[in-house]
Amino acid sequence: MTKINVNTRWLQIGITVAGGNQIGNELNQLNRPLNICIGDDQQTMYIADTFNHHIIEWKYGSTNGQIVAGDTCGTLVAGGHGQGNRLNQLNGPGYIFVDQDYSVYISDENNHRVMKWTKDATEGIVVAGGHGPGSGPFQLSGPRGVIVDQLDAKQGTVVVGGNNEENEQNQLYYPQDLSFDRQGNL
Repeated sequence: MTKINVNTRWLQIGITVAGGNQIGNELNQLNRPLNICIGDDQQTMYIADTFNHHIIEWKYGSTNGQIVAGDTCGTLVAGGHGQGNRLNQLNGPGYIFVDQDYSVYISDENNHRVMKWTKDATEGIVVAGGHGPGSGPFQLSGPRGVIVDQLDAKQGTVVVGGNNEENEQNQLYYPQDLSFDRQGNL
């Protein structure tokens, strides 16, 4: 995790670094981008382009992105078979996580699963969920945030919540994302 000095200040006017060419499905356009992940090289941004049903890789200084998973409308890198539930499709991709091998983990919300797309893959691998919506150990219900903690786990472990959706201390109500601090606290 990058340490930011307490005296750091940012410009008050931002610049467009990806998209900015109206809503659409061309490689220089986005349609409801929901999440980004910055690669370890600090030169690559991965964008969950939700309504285009794909994950797009955008290099620093580029005017176009390159699709790395899902429904493609340009250069085919992986996927490209429309919205759906097959291993080469996504349906409402939301949040993403990129590991050190440039594998992209995607919360495929409407398919109730988390997919892993290895670099240059033509289809993804279901790594969590994929057994319909639910609260069982092999199920997810509209997953959002995704972080890889343990590789090759056979089932998930509930670490927070799991006691219905209300406002008690052991309950969560539609959690959206998650993150860990430097000490590993959720």
